[in-house]
Amino acid sequence: MTVNLLDYDREGLTRFLTEMGEKPFRAKQLLKWMHQSGSADISAMSDLSKALRDKLAKHAGIELPRVLRDHVAADGTRKWLLSVGDNNGIESVFIPEADRGTLCVSSQVGCALACAFCSTGKQGFNRNLTVAEIIGQLWLANRMLGAGDGDALHALSPGQDRQSERRVTNVVMMGMGEPLANFENVVTALNLMLDDHAYGLSRRRVTVSTSGLIPALDRLRERCPVALAVSLHAPNDALRDELVPINKKYPLSELMAACRRYLSAAPRDFITFEYVMLDGVNDSIAHAAELVELVQDVPCKFNLIPFNAFPNSGFKRSSAETIRIFRDVLMQAGLVTTVRRTRGDDIAAACGQLAGQVRDKTRRTMNACADGNVMEATR
Repeated sequence: MTVNLLDYDREGLTRFLTEMGEKPFRAKQLLKWMHQSGSADISAMSDLSKALRDKLAKHAGIELPRVLRDHVAADGTRKWLLSVGDNNGIESVFIPEADRGTLCVSSQVGCALACAFCSTGKQGFNRNLTVAEIIGQLWLANRMLGAGDGDALHALSPGQDRQSERRVTNVVMMGMGEPLANFENVVTALNLMLDDHAYGLSRRRVTVSTSGLIPALDRLRERCPVALAVSLHAPNDALRDELVPINKKYPLSELMAACRRYLSAAPRDFITFEYVMLDGVNDSIAHAAELVELVQDVPCKFNLIPFNAFPNSGFKRSSAETIRIFRDVLMQAGLVTTVRRTRGDDIAAACGQLAGQVRDKTRRTMNACADGNVMEATR
């Protein structure tokens, strides 16, 4: 196979087919077959001419990550370990709720940003995921969560309304990796998530989480503004430098300014700030008061995340009473604040626990380029 068709959004697929001498509308047909009908078999795409199917079979294919393990937690949360080659694995998590089904998607094999409290960050970084490996997580989740024996998706014809069949209603780019450090591939995958001929998700139902790669955040605002979550975790630069090292390059004053700029194009009128609650580290009343001051001119809501333990983390979860007091300080200042309910921690699927299996090509010393790409500083 020379080309993986899952690497293309509609624009890329149109360009690829035009170069083969085909009409642009064929791109929409292909997208529907691959992403709405869940088909990975070109020969079964019955409304494409046999000549086109033969050409595609010769020059392209549809290749997905391979499922290595499939775990279901007591609360219904489901985690997949997926192989992306070279003995590397990534993890995706599906969180079912009464009114939605949220898929947590990975963007990198490991993570170079090395946030102190994150299991993924502790294992180093190998490479960015391809578009096919990112969107393939959504493809596989919809397939594996489908009704009956899993072949129901294949039985749907292109153009048929399959919204009722689709179990994933929301996507959060909060899995392994920093999404904005894999900017082009993530944006192409986002285009597919939003495309009515592919997954047709609302911009409000697709969220990108970032630790604060500011140049890339500005580019996301211009190219593909979706809902935004920012991994904050500290109310001042001194503490955030320790917990989220990228802060040394892009400090809080610059991050807050970037958040204000992002809101001009965002589908929601607020930024979500994620804040992991670490016992005795960032959870005092004084820290909460600093947060109130920090975000005073940024429309936002806070999502407080009880720390989810992993081996040798060096941190403990704040007590329920400490989290309640912290939340109340924020709410009394007029900030919408929720405490994230821990899901899937019995299968290590909770926030901060995703680890996969990574052949670490770094020595944990990384630099973030100005355009949001990550470069290895040492090997």
